[in-house]
Amino acid sequence: MSIRPLDGITVVSLEHAIAAPFCTRQLADLGARVIKVERPGSGDFARAYDKQVKGLSSHFVWVNRSKESLTLDLKQPAALEALKTLLKTADVLVQNLAPGAAARMGLTAELLQPENPGLILCDISGYGNDGPYRDKKAYDLLIQSEAGFLSVTGTKETPSKAGNSIADIAAGMYAYTNILAALLQRGKTGKGSVIDVSMLESLSEWMSFPMYYAYDGAEPPPRNGASHATIYPYGPFKAGDGGTVMLGLQNECEWVQFCDVVLENTTLSQDERFDKNFKRNENRTELLAIIDQCFKTLTIDQLIARLENAQIANARLNDMKGLWEHAQLKARKRWIQVDTPAGSVPALLPPGQNDSFDYRMDAIPAVGQHTEAILRELGISPEQIAQMRADSTI
Repeated sequence: MSIRPLDGITVVSLEHAIAAPFCTRQLADLGARVIKVERPGSGDFARAYDKQVKGLSSHFVWVNRSKESLTLDLKQPAALEALKTLLKTADVLVQNLAPGAAARMGLTAELLQPENPGLILCDISGYGNDGPYRDKKAYDLLIQSEAGFLSVTGTKETPSKAGNSIADIAAGMYAYTNILAALLQRGKTGKGSVIDVSMLESLSEWMSFPMYYAYDGAEPPPRNGASHATIYPYGPFKAGDGGTVMLGLQNECEWVQFCDVVLENTTLSQDERFDKNFKRNENRTELLAIIDQCFKTLTIDQLIARLENAQIANARLNDMKGLWEHAQLKARKRWIQVDTPAGSVPALLPPGQNDSFDYRMDAIPAVGQHTEAILRELGISPEQIAQMRADSTI
């Protein structure tokens, strides 16, 4: 087996929901040993979000493969002591507990790094570790709202959230990349560091285009459904057989090609109502009627063939069935089976093919599956472990 980039790195994570688990799963993909600390009995509450995957939660299956599950009731001294023993030799501690919870348990750099100077601590929160919003509760939809995402997403009449947990994903990605940077930094200095990642700041970074568009009090881009706010035609269009194609024009050369090859209307590109993008944008209703008149005579396959022939960017408006069956994902062998407590399920390989190593794609753990093995590693005797189980400490 090839050596993975994070082989030999141990990550301990006090995690739930999406942001921290998505971060640590990606560390596990690169070879890190990820020990997921869960509540005895129920575990991460995301395990109970739904039962869509052979009785398991779709969210949980997505972000928790290749991990070990350690159950600890951290309100009990024996459990907290076991965790602190584990952290003496760990490389990374990730947590997205409620604001202040980790500090109240003594899980801070000031208390942990004297015994483990190389330890990297990564806190993921809604708003960051200081400031007036520090203690405010934060869920994905609430951060989408605070970051202005809803104000530019949806239709003119209805602001809309993203169809997945985009604020959690953004925070998880920045936590992941910050931890990788901290590991590189530690390689140069020998010292660990503290990382403070907020969901608000992560999603705000992704909102920079609409922010700059509205610079210095200018009007923000309007909500325009799946169509582009300022470029036209750019968005979804119906074919005659009911299928929907997404297409986008970026320049005037493409506009001429669109008229000549796709619409088969060689005079339209010279029409003064539409000969510049700003005019097409202003006259969307009239242009849409012309486009629809042509598209209703074509199946989606015929329409895509014309768009490809004209070298106009396009895509099918896929549903989840279409994504599961996507020919490109199959052709590039992006699917692999992973084990779960309910049997094997398909999973996508992580984005980015690397010819020097294979991603780790191990099982999704049952609650507490690895508890006894990990505690034995820490030198805790079988008798002590049995007592901890009897006391519901684990």
